[in-house]
Amino acid sequence: MPANMDVDGVEITSYRYKDSIKDDMSWANFVISHAGAGSCLEALELEKPLLVVVNTNLMDNHQFEVATKLKDCGYLHFTTCDDLLSTLCNLDLSRLRPYPKHDPLKFTSVIDYIMGFR
Repeated sequence: MPANMDVDGVEITSYRYKDSIKDDMSWANFVISHAGAGSCLEALELEKPLLVVVNTNLMDNHQFEVATKLKDCGYLHFTTCDDLLSTLCNLDLSRLRPYPKHDPLKFTSVIDYIMGFR
């Protein structure tokens, strides 16, 4: 069940678990998410400004690696739970670059070439 609240004119909706949040992200002006690769790519493909919160307790910290690479490319900002408030207060979304559209035909053409179909 979603938890909805309004804080100083900002509508906030949170979930413990939901099969898909794509519809929610599509109408959002700004997305704050965990730093899982799927969540990052889903928000970026919807062309939403994105702030990801890295879980620093994960083994091998793959979220940090994903977030760092996407930040270095200029596609998102990232922070930790400890620094979330400070990051939100100093966030400049205007410096983000649009995430490039993917072309699924590029992948299939490479596979076709490797397999000798072309």
